[in-house]
Amino acid sequence: MFNGFTSATIEADSVSINLKHGGDGPPVLLLHGYPQTHVMWHRIAPMMAGDYTLVAPDLRGYGDTSKPPTDADHAPYSKRAMAADMVAVMAQLGFDEFHVVGHDRGGRVGHRLAADHPDKVKKLAVLDIAPTHHMYAETDKEFATGYYHWFFLIQPADLPERLIGADPEYFLRKKMGHWSADGAVFDPAAMAEYIRCFSNPATIHATCEDYRAAASIDLGHDEADMGVKLTCPVLALWGARGLVARRFDVLSAWRERAENVSGGTVDCGHFLAEEAPEATYAALRDFLQ
Repeated sequence: MFNGFTSATIEADSVSINLKHGGDGPPVLLLHGYPQTHVMWHRIAPMMAGDYTLVAPDLRGYGDTSKPPTDADHAPYSKRAMAADMVAVMAQLGFDEFHVVGHDRGGRVGHRLAADHPDKVKKLAVLDIAPTHHMYAETDKEFATGYYHWFFLIQPADLPERLIGADPEYFLRKKMGHWSADGAVFDPAAMAEYIRCFSNPATIHATCEDYRAAASIDLGHDEADMGVKLTCPVLALWGARGLVARRFDVLSAWRERAENVSGGTVDCGHFLAEEAPEATYAALRDFLQ
């Protein structure tokens, strides 16, 4: 699925980051979401590779990247820790400045990366999210129903881990089917890879820790810099047929956190890069140029 790309493992602060990299042009860091891996970029990466040098890692806890032990504060799975991983990865590949495109959880890592390392991020694109703090603050019945996993995965270990672990493939397929638009088709090879990785009990636990961090230490980090806006240009894209479109004023929410925000909808559900790769890349290309 990534013909012409190179597989690599990079050590970043005792975490081994699995990734693919390839292409030619300005560097772009591609960050995946839950419950996927870097493979989610398989349809859009070939389109981008002619214009950009792409780096597509598995975030810590996901895919074939390390799953470090957690702690009571969930700090090892904070977006701050994940963002620091990515700075180390890009530095080892020779990139001091780069663009970031993040979907779902990867968009939240991208947000924190741009906040903590403003000298590194030239432009930030976030796919199908509003800022974490905003989404929690605006929670209502519709959001809690559609995004019930936000509140399920943060329950104390090992309740969600045991329940998901009873049939991880069922859980993954149901979640992806629930979030995608009617008629969306996922590549069987990509789905097989998601299932392989998500069937690992260590991955299930680590991804729960990602959400536990989001509901605790990440909110503290967000509140601490609420008055400081991102200075890099931000593109927000979201699926016109998803819950984010129905529930949030996405551009207004991002303008609370960034000085220069543009964007709009793509005709799909949650998984923009897989459901509508051509339209998604057209928007990204215009923004990154």
